[in-house]
Amino acid sequence: MNNAILARKITKAAVLYVLLTVGALLMVFPFGWMLLSALKTPAEIAQLPPTFWPEHATLDNFFRVFEIVPFGRYLLNSVGIALVSVALTQVTSILAAFAFSVLRFRGSDTVFAILVATMVVPFELLIITNYSTISGLKLIDTMPGLVLPFLVSIFYTFIVRNTFRSIPEGVYWSARIDGASNWQYLWTVLVPMSSSTIITTSLLNVITSWNAFLWPLLVVNSPENRTLPLGLFAFITDGGVRYELLMAASTLAVLPMLLLFVFASNQIIQGVARGGLKG
Repeated sequence: MNNAILARKITKAAVLYVLLTVGALLMVFPFGWMLLSALKTPAEIAQLPPTFWPEHATLDNFFRVFEIVPFGRYLLNSVGIALVSVALTQVTSILAAFAFSVLRFRGSDTVFAILVATMVVPFELLIITNYSTISGLKLIDTMPGLVLPFLVSIFYTFIVRNTFRSIPEGVYWSARIDGASNWQYLWTVLVPMSSSTIITTSLLNVITSWNAFLWPLLVVNSPENRTLPLGLFAFITDGGVRYELLMAASTLAVLPMLLLFVFASNQIIQGVARGGLKG
């Protein structure tokens, strides 16, 4: 009997690992194909049937990308927008989460429930309103115009609030008895104790800002203000349909976020689980 149970467990584990391996290969294959295509020569990438491994691997495509378009400028724009967006969004999320979790003003739960309900509204429905607002502020084709509509996130506030609420209330009163103000308690006690969740929301915000396409497409008019996703879109026109160059540009754009996800995936999963299941 024990041997039969052990055999079933081994079989289930083997099937599970096979399925996970197949799923991992399916997810990795597009990135692998993109990188290998970026290493091919123009003649080889146009070859039919296509070859998987480049016969004459070259890095010239990556250098050509910076010659054809101001790819370095696009990279700096994306980095700057991501850093500013993350910094300001974290401040608004932390302050809002503190108000809804610790201060608990009258009707706070109702107000927060209404705010959470707005998460089901897709961003596309708000584009006209946001564009009209940014246009009225004369921020079209500016970096502030790219960042301003995303300075408040109900999703990040929800995660941080639940983490704040998971901290015992006695910690708050102990800090107040010791003479700490609400502001001091927030930044010297609450934020450090919730650092894992805050880091997670920051990582998610970086990925979201880095991959944003629709809003920059509407707001940005000049080439010098393009971000990486918008630069890739314009690259097809500016550089012609050169697929080896397009794959090289795509690799350069995807690589930072891919590395970030590889090294921070566990942190993201744990932080979301902690902020989403408690409170």
